[in-house]
Amino acid sequence: MLVTNLKHLESEEDISNVLRNNENVLISCGRMGPMCIPVYLIMEELENKYKHVAFRDMDFDIPASDFIKKVPECATFMGLPFNVYFKKGNVVAATSSIQSKKQITEILDREFAEY
Repeated sequence: MLVTNLKHLESEEDISNVLRNNENVLISCGRMGPMCIPVYLIMEELENKYKHVAFRDMDFDIPASDFIKKVPECATFMGLPFNVYFKKGNVVAATSSIQSKKQITEILDREFAEY
């Protein structure tokens, strides 16, 4: 299990529930490593600003993570974490490896803008 202050996804049912019950979702699938931890910390920081987005993490090494690994947009990813942005259950963006706060907020603002 990941040691973060984010809500964790641990099963396919968890994934289905978060996607069904939230219009905007960011799932970061990774490990407790040097490329992932900065992304988790940024997500924790952004949760208060982007209350209309459900921020979740998922351990890369559990069976349920196959859902994220099989997302076509992640097919060529080589580095962790896999960050997948969903709007109304559909993938609207995906990135891999370490991301800066600026990179993450640019995607959040572009894909999940409040009108």
